[in-house]
Amino acid sequence: MSRRNPSVIAAIICAILLDLSIAAGIATAQTRSETSAEQQPTSVVGTRFAHLRHGINLSHWFAQSPGNNYSKDHLDTHTTAEDIALIKAMGFDHVRFPIEPAPIMSPTDPGALRADYVRYLDAALDMILAHGLAVIIDIHSSDEFKLRLKDDRQVEVFAKFWRALAEHLSTRDPELVFLETINEPMVEDPYRWYGIQAKLIAAIRAGAPHHTIIASGYRWSGLWELLALDPYADRNIIYNFHYYDPFPFTHQGASWAGPNLQFYRAVPYPSSPEAVAKMLDTVTDDPARFSLLRYGEDRWSAERIDREIGMAAAWAAKHHVLLTCNEFGAYRRFADAADRTRWITDIRTAFEKHGIGWTMWDYAGGFAVVNTRQRTPRS
Repeated sequence: MSRRNPSVIAAIICAILLDLSIAAGIATAQTRSETSAEQQPTSVVGTRFAHLRHGINLSHWFAQSPGNNYSKDHLDTHTTAEDIALIKAMGFDHVRFPIEPAPIMSPTDPGALRADYVRYLDAALDMILAHGLAVIIDIHSSDEFKLRLKDDRQVEVFAKFWRALAEHLSTRDPELVFLETINEPMVEDPYRWYGIQAKLIAAIRAGAPHHTIIASGYRWSGLWELLALDPYADRNIIYNFHYYDPFPFTHQGASWAGPNLQFYRAVPYPSSPEAVAKMLDTVTDDPARFSLLRYGEDRWSAERIDREIGMAAAWAAKHHVLLTCNEFGAYRRFADAADRTRWITDIRTAFEKHGIGWTMWDYAGGFAVVNTRQRTPRS
């Protein structure tokens, strides 16, 4: 947090206030959650969870648009009624709807929403719901937005925004519309994230008393981060994690995702020392070769994935909560099609075996399940 007077005393006072603020957020969320738990028994959440079995992410539409283009033309044409109809026809029961908060937030009052953008959002929701699909409203903000959550003042701003958005969405059917606190928060400290998310849950609950909230762990919302999370007192929450392991396979050739991955092409799955032996000779970057060597030694397979997903299921059973994985997928451009299909089959099988809902990444982006030109299903 930036301060005009960076003295040690001021830093200590701010740290104390921040801890008190987080504690207050947790207490507020728990107080409101106890009331909500009486109004929304676990059986209600279980009924709603049935709508989150097989889903797909609608990427690069209301979030992650190239050049931050959220013009009317982009929003009207990127994902259409024909796309939504195809998603339904392919057997999906819900979509995760990523939304960049910046275009909808008032620059002067976070508790007010920009009316013009709200109309675009409402039209998209109407279109999705009209096709019988459930919707996860996912606040899918830029990294810059999330990094500002280091400042507790920005947390307050975000909570005010969420309360206003939740209140606007509160008229939507709570059986079909779910509210996700934020995508991959990038908060490194799990205790701080617990407090931040408690504030967001309290704000959402104040605006939408009956809707089910989607919550996740700190940092990248991975399985490791989920296992470090203690569930909140609010019983009207479904918990979520993301799963892209093994990364050398799922993100091969993805230059944005790490220093080694750009060197990989046609990485095999399942993995073994024998399977990667020939590839090692084609990779000249030493760190990338080492990572690929370890990938082979780790022997990724259906059994390995099942054991890891079983850990997530055990966490959910221990805490008597329901669980989804609302991001998983393999970057299509450089992956062998048969190996990619095998990985997707293995992970879907594990999710369904352990009673975990899933939402694949993504519909028509780099991990696509459709041909982005013809809008036809792909293997």
